[in-house]
Amino acid sequence: MDLHFEELTGVDGARIGIATLNAEKSLNALSLSMLESLGRKLDEWAAEDQVVCVLLRGAGSKAFCAGGDVRTLVEACRAHPGEVPPLAAKFFAAEYRLDYRLHTYPKPLICWGHGYVLGGGMGLLQGASIRIVTPSSRLAMPEISIGLYPDVAASWFLGRVPGKLGLFLGLTGAHSNARDALDLGLADRFMRDDQQEELIDGLLQLNWQEQTPVQLNSLLKALEQQASGELPEAQWLPRRALVDQALDVCDAVHAWQAISRLRSHQDPLLAKAAQTMTEGCPLTALLHWEQLKRVRPLSLAQIFEMDYTLSLNCCRHPEFAEGVRARLIDKDQKPHWHWPDIAAIPTNVVQAHFSKAWEGRHPLADLSAI
Repeated sequence: MDLHFEELTGVDGARIGIATLNAEKSLNALSLSMLESLGRKLDEWAAEDQVVCVLLRGAGSKAFCAGGDVRTLVEACRAHPGEVPPLAAKFFAAEYRLDYRLHTYPKPLICWGHGYVLGGGMGLLQGASIRIVTPSSRLAMPEISIGLYPDVAASWFLGRVPGKLGLFLGLTGAHSNARDALDLGLADRFMRDDQQEELIDGLLQLNWQEQTPVQLNSLLKALEQQASGELPEAQWLPRRALVDQALDVCDAVHAWQAISRLRSHQDPLLAKAAQTMTEGCPLTALLHWEQLKRVRPLSLAQIFEMDYTLSLNCCRHPEFAEGVRARLIDKDQKPHWHWPDIAAIPTNVVQAHFSKAWEGRHPLADLSAI
């Protein structure tokens, strides 16, 4: 079973729903069946009065969720060159529906974001009402390395990060630790990796019929205070001024050039981030710049609609399949990008990624009604 569901009953009869991503060998990468099953169970729990809270977590010590099952997606892309594979249309619709459901869930939804929280894992974590990180947490949107783009409404949550740091994280795929996540508004609470059972026990002891928000906040605050001594040092907020200055530019080409110049920087964290970007996909950088520009007037539902459009078009174009081949399938780490020079990528190629790739009504047009 790649998903495990259970319900625990508390002292007053209230039930806690626990959903565990249970695909440890793949670092809990999300398959279509996992997305659909989790969505159905969350709907069931939302409708059950006795279920008062949901905990979403991942099996194993290495990761909450390392993203979507992109290997299977790329196999489908290879079988349908130049087209939108049916699997991709189903996968991204299910993923974004689930993410939006998390953002709008009617009950407290706690996500335990330990270990790697990458790509699609970030989509799950950011949708939760209580986002917990731990000393092992490593958050990132690493799509620059595989020729996709920061999806799962990353333009919404990275767009709210202070200064230019959100743009920087999207362009470089750089990892954030637990302190960074708290600093940048990407997490709500910090706990030790060994405190999960204590959290569950505390949830079961709460009186869910009176002053629930006060009790829940007190429980979370007490656990966080116990863990405060293990909070890692901040990486990105202390570097904000430098990043803001470097990315004070007018377009994606100049942003790429500015970050590229950091490859020789004496700060190893900045140098590594710059190296990752320059080895990544130039088209991804252009798509990320454009999506951040377009996202400003959009609702969250409209952002997921935009991401769906982008994702299907990425499946039609060559960069995504080539990036996954090089990084995850053949693992030669030498992607041969179709457009290796960011300054030479035609504007119409970027714009085409924002054009509808289906017939009729948008498949996610009903999201805002959820």
